[in-house]
Amino acid sequence: MSREALLDRAKAVREGESFDVARMDAWLKQQRPDLQGTPAVQQFAGGASNLTYLLKYDNSELILRRPPFGHKAKGAHDMVREFKVQQALKPVYPAVPTMVALCEDPAVMDCDFYVMERIRGIIPRANLPKGLQLSEADTRQLCIGVIDKLIELHQVDHEAAGLSHLGKGNGYVERQIGGWSARYDKSKTWNVPGWRYVRDWLNANMPDDVANVIIHNDFRFDNVVLDADDPMKIIGVLDWEMATLGDPLMD
Repeated sequence: MSREALLDRAKAVREGESFDVARMDAWLKQQRPDLQGTPAVQQFAGGASNLTYLLKYDNSELILRRPPFGHKAKGAHDMVREFKVQQALKPVYPAVPTMVALCEDPAVMDCDFYVMERIRGIIPRANLPKGLQLSEADTRQLCIGVIDKLIELHQVDHEAAGLSHLGKGNGYVERQIGGWSARYDKSKTWNVPGWRYVRDWLNANMPDDVANVIIHNDFRFDNVVLDADDPMKIIGVLDWEMATLGDPLMD
């Protein structure tokens, strides 16, 4: 099977999730005057959180990320933060996509959004592309590679990368258990009485943080990109919206 057939593919933009392409294009060409032609816009699958679009210019393929349409939870979908985290990480963690431009102008779009370069490769979703056959040994090697890429992230010096502001210091595990317990208490229902035993067990068995490092917070197979020529090689890590400082074992 050809290399192109293995690549992650975008589809038509979903109904209700389009934007003013001409307005976006005019803004983007001010940031990247080298772009040629009118972009063809498609959308990638998923997107229950932030939405991801493919911008195909005559001479370049770019990715646009924006929040979902409609009501947004307070503090969620911070595109400025997501952009700046990746921009700071790129020099020390090359698997991060290359950032192109950030837009905070409501005259261009109804929300903040950013554009980055596309990493062309295979995204191992629930179903691998037809034609990509992995042996048991290949699968093991891939899994080890994914974990190695996560360990590589945890070894980044967040102070040197200028990302010390991301976290709140030690106590990440305690904050997570406390935060999720509080969210549950606000939405609990009568038919899940066993939750209090889970909560009490977690509080009683809470481990101390082993370190305070950059964590991805959503590290999984469909957030990595594999080289289509060598599927055992990880060339990208995507979806940094929940990245923070915390205990690496929480990743």
